[in-house]
Amino acid sequence: MLLRGIVSAPLPSTLSLKASARPSQNASLSFSISDQELESRGFSLRRSISDLNLDHLNSVFVAVGFPKRDTEKIRVALENTESVQWVEYRKTQRPVAFARATGDGVFNAIIWDVVVDPSFQGIGLGKAVMERLLEELLGKGITTIALYSEPRVLGFYRPLGFVADPDGIRGMVYSRKRNKKF
Repeated sequence: MLLRGIVSAPLPSTLSLKASARPSQNASLSFSISDQELESRGFSLRRSISDLNLDHLNSVFVAVGFPKRDTEKIRVALENTESVQWVEYRKTQRPVAFARATGDGVFNAIIWDVVVDPSFQGIGLGKAVMERLLEELLGKGITTIALYSEPRVLGFYRPLGFVADPDGIRGMVYSRKRNKKF
């Protein structure tokens, strides 16, 4: 899915945001749940990887169906991440929602690893991290924001302004067969 004119592929699906759905560069998105409301519910919003336990994050990845990842590779990925948003449940001091974006810092960004611990789904935490991530990227003037999504959760992203295959744009993903020579 795309936030504006980037790639879209059948599997995995990509979404983008339409230009008309984007706030102006200087406009602020209104959040469906405020930072204060998150705090009152026992959650803390984080915007950096300091204090993020990668083993705990990996357990959220696994809980939503991602394959278990090497924590050292997660660390390297996060060091190369432009923006990160995650929610910590203060009672357990564990991450329960997470999203990150990579990009060139000017024109394009791709959102990755949007996850919410299944025990905490349906209470607005995924939307909270996505709204803040989008505000940060749009605030930098980034106009093309894409993400990959499982088809079953495309409906989550549409109210945030994402559309599949904007203007007929289709994406491609490089896939090299293991035993085939280049």
